[in-house]
Amino acid sequence: MSESALAASYIRKAERALTSARTLLKTKDSEGVCNRAYYAMFDAAHAALWAAGAREDGSIIKTHNGLVAAFGEGAVKSGAMAPEHGRALAHVLKTRLLADYTADAPNIDDARETVALAETFVAAVKEKFRL
Repeated sequence: MSESALAASYIRKAERALTSARTLLKTKDSEGVCNRAYYAMFDAAHAALWAAGAREDGSIIKTHNGLVAAFGEGAVKSGAMAPEHGRALAHVLKTRLLADYTADAPNIDDARETVALAETFVAAVKEKFRL
């Protein structure tokens, strides 16, 4: 599969995750919202890396922190994406980790924030790379 086809596939996954996050927000499932919002950003970050040609070696990013770092190097430092997008990705990852691995659910305002950040992030990737 070509880099552009991989990028398009990842952005479609991102859009599905974002739709799920919005649906979960309506039911006030803050844990689920944070999880799906992060994965929308996760998939959009992969799309950005493929579209920017930063994944040309075909290597697999094996950790979430590795993806954040790769996005910083391949998309932010290269100038393709703004620094605030890298910060948003790292922030939503932290929120998702709290949602998935602690006993306390994030509050609904934090969940709303993750959706807003994910919407902005996915839209920016789509616009920048015309996906």
